[in-house]
Amino acid sequence: QVQLVESGGGLVQPGGSLRLSCVASGFTFSTYPMNWYRLAPGKDRELVAIISPTGGSTNYVDSVKGRFTISRDNGKNTVYLQMNNLNAADTAVYYCNTLVLEGRNYEAYWGQGTQVTVSS
Repeated sequence: QVQLVESGGGLVQPGGSLRLSCVASGFTFSTYPMNWYRLAPGKDRELVAIISPTGGSTNYVDSVKGRFTISRDNGKNTVYLQMNNLNAADTAVYYCNTLVLEGRNYEAYWGQGTQVTVSS
Protein backbone atom coordinates (compact mmCIF):
# COMPACT_ATOMS: atom_id res chain seq x y z
CA GLN A 1 0.00 0.00 0.00
CA VAL A 2 1.44 3.33 -1.08
CA GLN A 3 1.83 5.87 1.70
CA LEU A 4 3.24 9.38 1.70
CA VAL A 5 3.70 11.13 5.03
CA GLU A 6 4.71 14.79 5.14
CA SER A 7 6.17 16.68 8.05
CA GLY A 8 8.02 19.88 8.79
CA GLY A 9 5.40 22.55 8.34
CA GLY A 10 4.74 25.29 10.83
CA LEU A 11 4.55 29.00 11.50
CA VAL A 12 7.50 31.05 10.33
CA GLN A 13 8.20 34.76 10.01
CA PRO A 14 8.72 36.38 6.61
CA GLY A 15 12.26 35.74 5.46
CA GLY A 16 12.49 32.55 7.46
CA SER A 17 13.10 28.98 6.38
CA LEU A 18 11.48 25.58 6.72
CA ARG A 19 12.35 22.11 5.46
CA LEU A 20 9.53 19.79 4.56
CA SER A 21 9.99 16.03 4.45
CA CYS A 22 7.92 13.32 2.82
CA VAL A 23 8.56 9.69 3.70
CA ALA A 24 7.30 7.22 1.11
CA SER A 25 6.49 3.53 1.37
CA GLY A 26 4.72 0.81 -0.57
CA PHE A 27 6.44 1.33 -3.92
CA THR A 28 9.94 1.41 -5.41
CA PHE A 29 10.68 5.00 -4.44
CA SER A 30 13.95 5.27 -6.34
CA THR A 31 12.28 4.67 -9.70
CA TYR A 32 9.63 7.42 -9.58
CA PRO A 33 9.69 11.19 -9.91
CA MET A 34 8.34 13.00 -6.88
CA ASN A 35 6.43 16.25 -6.68
CA TRP A 36 5.55 18.91 -4.15
CA TYR A 37 2.25 20.74 -4.58
CA ARG A 38 0.64 23.44 -2.49
CA LEU A 39 -2.90 24.61 -1.95
CA ALA A 40 -3.56 28.09 -0.65
CA PRO A 41 -6.97 29.40 0.45
CA GLY A 42 -8.98 30.60 -2.53
CA LYS A 43 -6.42 29.40 -5.05
CA ASP A 44 -5.97 26.41 -7.31
CA ARG A 45 -3.57 23.65 -6.38
CA GLU A 46 -0.12 24.55 -7.65
CA LEU A 47 2.76 22.31 -8.66
CA VAL A 48 5.75 23.75 -6.81
CA ALA A 49 8.65 21.42 -7.58
CA ILE A 50 9.50 18.17 -9.34
CA ILE A 51 12.49 15.88 -8.94
CA SER A 52 13.56 13.01 -11.16
CA PRO A 53 14.04 9.48 -9.79
CA THR A 54 17.80 9.90 -9.39
CA GLY A 55 17.57 13.50 -8.23
CA GLY A 56 19.61 14.66 -11.17
CA SER A 57 16.85 16.81 -12.63
CA THR A 58 14.62 19.30 -10.87
CA ASN A 59 12.11 21.92 -11.91
CA TYR A 60 10.27 24.68 -10.08
CA VAL A 61 7.39 27.05 -10.50
CA ASP A 62 8.74 30.52 -11.25
CA SER A 63 7.56 32.02 -7.98
CA VAL A 64 9.87 29.80 -5.89
CA LYS A 65 12.94 29.60 -8.12
CA GLY A 66 16.05 30.59 -6.22
CA ARG A 67 14.30 30.17 -2.86
CA PHE A 68 13.13 26.53 -2.74
CA THR A 69 15.18 23.40 -3.31
CA ILE A 70 13.75 19.93 -3.82
CA SER A 71 15.98 16.95 -3.06
CA ARG A 72 15.67 13.28 -2.28
CA ASP A 73 17.42 10.51 -0.39
CA ASN A 74 16.57 7.24 -2.09
CA GLY A 75 18.21 5.30 0.73
CA LYS A 76 15.68 6.78 3.13
CA ASN A 77 12.70 6.86 0.73
CA THR A 78 12.37 10.54 1.49
CA VAL A 79 11.89 13.69 -0.56
CA TYR A 80 12.58 17.13 0.89
CA LEU A 81 11.60 20.69 0.13
CA GLN A 82 13.94 23.28 1.56
CA MET A 83 12.16 26.63 1.62
CA ASN A 84 14.14 29.81 2.21
CA ASN A 85 13.24 33.49 2.25
CA LEU A 86 9.59 32.64 2.80
CA ASN A 87 6.89 35.23 2.27
CA ALA A 88 3.16 35.44 2.89
CA ALA A 89 2.39 34.17 -0.61
CA ASP A 90 3.99 30.85 0.35
CA THR A 91 1.33 30.22 2.99
CA ALA A 92 -0.44 27.01 1.99
CA VAL A 93 -0.88 23.35 2.72
CA TYR A 94 1.99 21.50 1.05
CA TYR A 95 1.47 18.02 -0.37
CA CYS A 96 3.83 15.33 -1.52
CA ASN A 97 2.69 13.50 -4.66
CA THR A 98 3.71 10.79 -7.06
CA LEU A 99 2.22 8.69 -9.85
CA VAL A 100 2.74 4.96 -9.41
CA LEU A 101 2.31 2.43 -12.22
CA GLU A 102 -0.26 -0.17 -11.19
CA GLY A 103 -1.00 -2.65 -13.92
CA ARG A 104 -1.33 -0.54 -17.05
CA ASN A 105 -2.42 2.66 -15.34
CA TYR A 106 -0.73 5.32 -13.27
CA GLU A 107 -2.40 6.07 -9.96
CA ALA A 108 -1.88 9.38 -8.17
CA TYR A 109 -1.00 9.27 -4.50
CA TRP A 110 -1.00 12.16 -2.04
CA GLY A 111 0.15 12.69 1.48
CA GLN A 112 -2.05 14.22 4.15
CA GLY A 113 -0.44 17.64 3.74
CA THR A 114 1.52 19.87 6.05
CA GLN A 115 0.52 23.46 6.81
CA VAL A 116 3.02 26.25 6.18
CA THR A 117 2.06 29.66 7.53
CA VAL A 118 4.25 32.69 6.91
CA SER A 119 3.30 35.57 9.17
CA SER A 120 4.83 38.12 11.47
